[in-house]
Formats: sequence, structure tokens, C-alpha cells
Amino acid sequence: MQVVGIHRDLLRLLLALGRDAHPSEFVALLRERDGILEELEILPGTVSGSESASLQMDMLPLGLHPSGSAHSHPNGVLEPSDADLRFFPKTGRYHIIVGFPYRTNDWRAYTADGAPCRLEVVA
Repeated sequence: MQVVGIHRDLLRLLLALGRDAHPSEFVALLRERDGILEELEILPGTVSGSESASLQMDMLPLGLHPSGSAHSHPNGVLEPSDADLRFFPKTGRYHIIVGFPYRTNDWRAYTADGAPCRLEVVA
């Protein structure tokens, strides 16, 4: 199913995770239900640092098929890096970047190939 939106509560949580992890990055996997991104999964062994965050994909629970990923950019740049563009196709079709200062509009969505996409924020 094509993802068309992101649940408002999930977006608020992603922005809060960015604030809490700052100045380090965080990374999580996203799941959708009925075309809406609404859940996240933080894998055991996830490593966060000031310039990157990485997942241990071998810790992916059986049966979990992520719809995409979310991570923060503490520098506030909301464009995907070269590393992001290599990571996106491995973790699903839709990807969220949240950035400093982690306000309501400090996020962007991208497809697995790095193209910007629009996701409606839904309640």
C-alpha cells in the first residue's frame, strides 16, 4: 500500500526524540497501517553519535517489514546526506528527517530514492 500520511502523534514523537538525542542523531524504523505511518521501532544495538546513527539490521524482529525510517539531523539540514541515500533503500519506501530545533515544521519526507515527497499529517 502507498503511504499517504503520517500520524500527528508519531511526528510529535519523532521531533521529541530528536530533541532528546541532541546533539547526537537518533534512528528508528517506521511502520504503516492503512497508508498512514503510525508506529516506530528502535532496534536493539542501535548506535547514536554526533555525526551519524546506525541500526543493527540483524536485530530486526521476525515478521517486521518496515515501511521506512526516521532519523534526526542535529545540524538542522533537512536534506538527505550521501549516507542517507545509501541507507534509505535498505529500510523501506518512506523516510523522515527531523532537524534542529525540532519544531512542528522541522521535518521532511523522502522516498527510498531520495526524492522529496509530501505526507499529510493526520490525527
